[in-house]
Amino acid sequence: MAQVLAQLYEHGSPQSLALVVLLFLVAMRLAMPRSRAEKLLSKLPSPPFRLPVIGHLHLVGPLPHRSLRDLARWHGPDVMLLRLGTVPTLVVSSPRAAKAVLRTHDHVFASRPRSAVADVLFYGSTDVAFAPYGEYWRQTRKVVTTHLLTPRKVRCSRAAREQEVRLALARVRDAAAARTAVDLSELFSFFANDVVCQAVTGRLPREQGRNKLFRDLLETNAKLLGGFNLDDYFPSLAGLNVVSAKAVKHRKRWDNLLDSLIDKHVRKTVTDEHEEDFIDVLLSVQQEYSLTRDNIKAILMDMFEAGTDTTYIALDFAMAELMRNPKTMAKLQAEVRRCAGKGKEIVTEEDLSSMSYLKAVMKESMRLHAPGPLLIPHFSMAECDVEGYTIPSGTRVILNVWALGRDPTCWESAEEFMPERFMEEAMDAASDLQGNDFRLLPFGSGRRMCPGINFTTATFETILANLIYHFNWEIPPGTTGIDMTESYGMDVHRKEKLLVVPCVAQDV
Repeated sequence: MAQVLAQLYEHGSPQSLALVVLLFLVAMRLAMPRSRAEKLLSKLPSPPFRLPVIGHLHLVGPLPHRSLRDLARWHGPDVMLLRLGTVPTLVVSSPRAAKAVLRTHDHVFASRPRSAVADVLFYGSTDVAFAPYGEYWRQTRKVVTTHLLTPRKVRCSRAAREQEVRLALARVRDAAAARTAVDLSELFSFFANDVVCQAVTGRLPREQGRNKLFRDLLETNAKLLGGFNLDDYFPSLAGLNVVSAKAVKHRKRWDNLLDSLIDKHVRKTVTDEHEEDFIDVLLSVQQEYSLTRDNIKAILMDMFEAGTDTTYIALDFAMAELMRNPKTMAKLQAEVRRCAGKGKEIVTEEDLSSMSYLKAVMKESMRLHAPGPLLIPHFSMAECDVEGYTIPSGTRVILNVWALGRDPTCWESAEEFMPERFMEEAMDAASDLQGNDFRLLPFGSGRRMCPGINFTTATFETILANLIYHFNWEIPPGTTGIDMTESYGMDVHRKEKLLVVPCVAQDV
């Protein structure tokens, strides 16, 4: 049976996989008595179109954040139970319910459900993002936040960010001189990855010709983690190792890269002229926190993945929206050029502090296009009450932050790109990205909130302000507009490349 499942995983559909295991799972289900947890779950609102074995999987389309939003409108709207395979999953789609999960009962929902792919990729889920709640997770998060992602540490990496900005601007100037389009999706991706690599490893991937390798590794991570993984929906089949072969093969590629980076740092002498980077920090605290080499590799992979993809996706969507809204683009250009002044080689991070409209553009882009629209699932560790329902221990929880950001009962003109809503005089001026406004949670909230918000904000604002300051932008001739079609993996990004034509601004 394992061989058949492996072949179907490689070539078949989720429906065909489910049909193969139909008799096996039905027999198991019939043999099990109804538990207290099942009785509690049966009281939750749930779509009626539940099929044997696969449950509600057939209702979840290729863009799950949209499917779940539509289902919640009919069967929620605050909380809704889906049976995804044999896994009961609570879907949270309102700010009120999100606050109950992420603040009122944060201590209950602070863990993660087991993920077979994450276990393989992250060495037993010993990274920060997927590690179960407990002492190990607390210690590793402390290392990451203290030694890489505090506001002071982010400020210390400013010089590296600004050097990367100079290199990106040079590339765009070459395209402007030739009057050719530049692929901003690629530029943003490599820019974000180079900034992260500099902070984490003290080196740049392009110096060893590794840009393409990094991009390929990160893209495959997203596909494996965001794809249909049989073990995640049918845990009773986990022992068959249907999905692990691909993940194991991919992790070996990470092993080769990460081991070489760590080995270079281990061999480094005290006289080497090299500022302390995050790998140095991890090695220096390895004994204190009882970290194995595999633990270090898992944490490093986390930093590369989260630091690159979140920033690049946010930048890509923001620039796409600006191209679709010329008046908004003009307003942002006016602010950036006014605040920075004339004759700047680059817009520095000191200049950014007074750019309130730039910050509003980032918030609005994150509201409409949260890079991780469903975040990473949470997992309940005890019974608790949410919106009048008792949620049993062991329930998987998905927070649809994409739906929160587009809820028409919470936002005026919810589907429109309107940064003005976050300006000082506007109703939503007090909203921030720090997890305090439960309508706006691109980084999550509570114990499991993404710790990289300061790093992402600095990287986002620095490159976007400079591209807006130095260039005017046009859609390539013959192009009708910007395609906003989404592609779903672990994160959601635009399907098509962002090709735009730069023109050097003459009045700056």
